[in-house]
Amino acid sequence: MIASPAQINFLSGCTVIGMSGWSVGKSMLKEKSGIDLKVSTPLAVGAAIGGILGKSFYSMAAGMFANPDQAGGIQAALLFALTAGTLGYTVNKAKIISYRMTNPAVCMIIGLGLGIMGSFLGIGGGPFNMAVFCLFFSMNTKKAALNSLYVILISQIAGLLNNVVSGSLPQISLSLLAAMIFCGIAGSEIGNKVNRRLDEKQVTRLFEAAMLLVMGICIYNAYVFLTVRE
Repeated sequence: MIASPAQINFLSGCTVIGMSGWSVGKSMLKEKSGIDLKVSTPLAVGAAIGGILGKSFYSMAAGMFANPDQAGGIQAALLFALTAGTLGYTVNKAKIISYRMTNPAVCMIIGLGLGIMGSFLGIGGGPFNMAVFCLFFSMNTKKAALNSLYVILISQIAGLLNNVVSGSLPQISLSLLAAMIFCGIAGSEIGNKVNRRLDEKQVTRLFEAAMLLVMGICIYNAYVFLTVRE
């Protein structure tokens, strides 16, 4: 049985909350956290607002199809295009001028865009957040990853609360949800151990490989959902 895009979005969102909450919590407990709160907090606030708007936009898009599941195909196609663009930026990052934005209002606007995009696509914004932190805040890959998790955590929690208040929670298997959250946390622990043993260049290469994997999954999802019969 193929899960609907709404179920997939909810399951992935909860998994991201569990994984990012675990990683961010561990970082906050350290004496020197790698999270830049002055930049990431207004980004997170903007992303939280954008996340709620993104869900509304997705619902509107789904309503345009006789079979709402077909909207998942459009979602996958857009995710493929944006991931390809992010990959292109990452490969050519050394040739592109980066900035150091500090204005809270600007940070919030950037976060708003990330929130809308991440929520509409149902992926939290991971790859795009990384690119934004590198381009607009001149962070290296490792620091960008940690700050991205902080922004994602806040925006995903806001999105989940909005679903609860609006009564739009999809029907899902609690055992599957628990298993996904557990695996997400376990994966973050494995990733942290690997991350500590790798240098900046190696981490970037792994990030690029992950984006290629995401692009492959997007092609499969676009085919599955766009060929769903009404």
